[in-house]
Amino acid sequence: MTRTIRTHLLAASACTILLISGCESMSEDFQDFTEKFSPPSPFQAAVWASDFNDPGLQRRGVILLSNATFGGERTYVDLYRVLASESTDPLVQASGIRALGRWGDPADAVIIADQLENEYRQVRLEAAIALQRIHDESAEDRIWRRLIDESEDEAIRVELAIALGQYPTDSAFQALALTLEDRSLAMNLAAADSLRILTGRDFGIDGPAWLSWYDSTKSPFAKAEIFLYPTFERPITFFEKLAFWDPTVFEKPAPPRGLDIGGRSTYDDEDDKAASPSDAKSPSDSTADVGQGS
Repeated sequence: MTRTIRTHLLAASACTILLISGCESMSEDFQDFTEKFSPPSPFQAAVWASDFNDPGLQRRGVILLSNATFGGERTYVDLYRVLASESTDPLVQASGIRALGRWGDPADAVIIADQLENEYRQVRLEAAIALQRIHDESAEDRIWRRLIDESEDEAIRVELAIALGQYPTDSAFQALALTLEDRSLAMNLAAADSLRILTGRDFGIDGPAWLSWYDSTKSPFAKAEIFLYPTFERPITFFEKLAFWDPTVFEKPAPPRGLDIGGRSTYDDEDDKAASPSDAKSPSDSTADVGQGS
């Protein structure tokens, strides 16, 4: 009898531990499920997004608006621009940058690139990701200068290396080739993939091979591939599967706005090569370059 009671107690304890450990994820799934029945109205989301007195609600409102099909309306985009450049709350500012990256114009690359110098890591990270979705030649210089700044966070530099894959220029190539010398494998792989997109060639993370080939060809970007910004996918939750009337659909990779996919111009003349970061190999030189570009 004692053994039977002990067995039942152990089983009950195990079930309790499993329920407690899964409580948080289950509650999140249930919240997502219930919100599919009664999601906030567009008006409510707009009110939250405009509430400068409550950063939590404002951030939620911006996220709801930017994920909606009507999130690109001019009034909302104007709000994203204000938040991306002027919000005093870093999380709200980061959400504004993400929204602007999704719905903004190529000219907004300047606003976003300015935030690569922001004091908050989350803001700089969102700026680096957003610059993958908007193409503007004026942003390319800001991107590569920040990429070779060895004091920058590794995750941010990875996103910047990805963003450079849309700019077929000598400076972008040299910055990516320099990144292959970094000790971070994640950065090496991101740089190598961007080099592959820019050139149509694949030398992996072999920096000397890339530079040797580049020096021996007159048209390194002639076979460039079309750059597609990466998107996020995750497993669909149990409650999302139950809500069959509102299926979860993930965004697909696409070319950034402003990128001419009909014909990509190249800038591999001597003037561009003279302005490239190929000689900026020391951390002190990199920091000086970033200061000049800001």
